[in-house]
Amino acid sequence: MASGKNPFGPVVSSAHLADGAMPSLSEMEFAMTILNNAFQRWMVRCMGAAGISGLGPLDVQILHSSNHRGREKTLSDLCMMLNIEDTHVVSYALKKLEGAGLIETGRRGKEKTVRVTKAGAEACAQYREVREALLAGSVKGLRFDDEEISRIAALMRALSGQYDQASRSAASL
Repeated sequence: MASGKNPFGPVVSSAHLADGAMPSLSEMEFAMTILNNAFQRWMVRCMGAAGISGLGPLDVQILHSSNHRGREKTLSDLCMMLNIEDTHVVSYALKKLEGAGLIETGRRGKEKTVRVTKAGAEACAQYREVREALLAGSVKGLRFDDEEISRIAALMRALSGQYDQASRSAASL
């Protein structure tokens, strides 16, 4: 295995999908699936370690997005930021976060607005401390190049557009 090529083929969860024009796409999809599952588990457990339990992964993401740059957000801002089509999913998470005292909602015209509360900002700050202590240091210890990680993140964002376009095409079939 001197060439570095895996003699068993790409690491995928669905060999029938990898047996096409782009096996690397199936490899990326499998990697995104297991990364997403690990990331979701991490968000919930990190928030629990930060002192806030009972939130799901989307609730945690919406809390952090609501806290982003200390500015009020609208429901549509949050949906756009997180690429979520179903506003009901975000509305449900907002009700849960509001009930926990982590955000407060308001209105700007007809649009619902969201602002993080002091308790919500403190939860985000505590999450950051736990993240720095338990995750950032260990990832940094792997000596991944920051520029390479940013390049991969840019690739993933670009791929999201391809998946969105393919979804629109599939919906028209």
